[in-house]
Amino acid sequence: MLWTSCVDDDADYLINLRRLVASRWLVLGLTALAVVAAPALIDIELPRAALFGILAVTAALNAVLHWRLTRQTRASAYELLSQLLTDIGCLSAIVFFSGGATNPLVSLLLPPVAIAALTLPARCVAAVGSAAIVAYSALMVYYLPLPIADAGRATRLHLIGMWLTFAVSAVMIGWLIVRMTQLIRERDAELAAAREQALRDQQVMAMGTLAAGAAHELGTPLATMALLAGELAAEPGLSPAARDDVGLLRQQIGVCKDIITGLSRRAGAERLEKSPRQPVDRWLETLRQHWHAVRPQAGSRLVVGSDGPAPSIVADPRLEQAVLNLLNNAANATPRPLDIRLDWSSDSLCIAIRDHGPGFPPAVLEQGGISSFPAHARGSGVGLMLTRSAIEQLGGSLALSNPDDGGALARIELPLRSA
Repeated sequence: MLWTSCVDDDADYLINLRRLVASRWLVLGLTALAVVAAPALIDIELPRAALFGILAVTAALNAVLHWRLTRQTRASAYELLSQLLTDIGCLSAIVFFSGGATNPLVSLLLPPVAIAALTLPARCVAAVGSAAIVAYSALMVYYLPLPIADAGRATRLHLIGMWLTFAVSAVMIGWLIVRMTQLIRERDAELAAAREQALRDQQVMAMGTLAAGAAHELGTPLATMALLAGELAAEPGLSPAARDDVGLLRQQIGVCKDIITGLSRRAGAERLEKSPRQPVDRWLETLRQHWHAVRPQAGSRLVVGSDGPAPSIVADPRLEQAVLNLLNNAANATPRPLDIRLDWSSDSLCIAIRDHGPGFPPAVLEQGGISSFPAHARGSGVGLMLTRSAIEQLGGSLALSNPDDGGALARIELPLRSA
């Protein structure tokens, strides 16, 4: 039963194993240096052959583990547990040949226990802790004593060794705890962001369901309005100005019917991969003209800032709606023509929409697209949230800013593989 909870695969164990391999090289190097320098520094003869043999075996095992980890994508708690037990065994062997429990280095059996406590399940921690206690207990009885005749000198060396071991243990454990705490905080932040994204996606899905229902229900009144507008246009006594107004009304009703038809189609079984690819500059110009048909009073200028042939994209309805939302928001802010700029590189494209109005309020810059705003005279307050959600689903990002020379700037960046 001791091993049942120690075999779950987890990518975190692979990361921790790689860190353990890297730290082992440092420990092995320092230990080899100590074995070489100890006889000259403290005038104590050590069994170098046995110690170097242990270090060589440990280095070989570490090299094999390093090679294997470069080809793995996941690891298990059992693998990390086995490596920590290997560390305890190698350190116990080194201490056995250098004084046993009287060697201050025996306290270095604690860091593997700390690593296990921070990275492994409780049963695995119990296994590592038990192994360390058993090793320490055995080293109190079975060991090769160091050849030190002067008891006072032996005491001084022991105290110095205890201080050094304490310092090393404190640094290692402190670094491990700080690092693990940082990782926990980063994971908590990622989980919080994922929860917020899931809530936004739920809101978007709910609004999408409502939009599909509204599209179905609005078909009948729009058909009635189109019939009445047609009858009005056929009236012989209409003045030219009234006839022009009726023509504009019929044109706008037609646009509304097209929008509703598109909503119904997108809510149904339309498959995006069957849509033809088209150059992004032609797609954006077509979308701009469609927007002008809906808002004939608004003006805009399209500038293509990149040279060479435009990359081809699939006209994703989510991207189209996101751009239309930004155009509507910008047109609501100012009657002056909007500036639309299109740029692309080998792996991404950028669509920037700028108006010359008062700029984004601070609340929009801080929270724009993360949550909805209260409904206002020109909208329901959810346009930016829908826009950000659609762009993030496509793997892109939305940035809002107020340029120094006035106005507001909304910038969409998308990878070409998702566009």
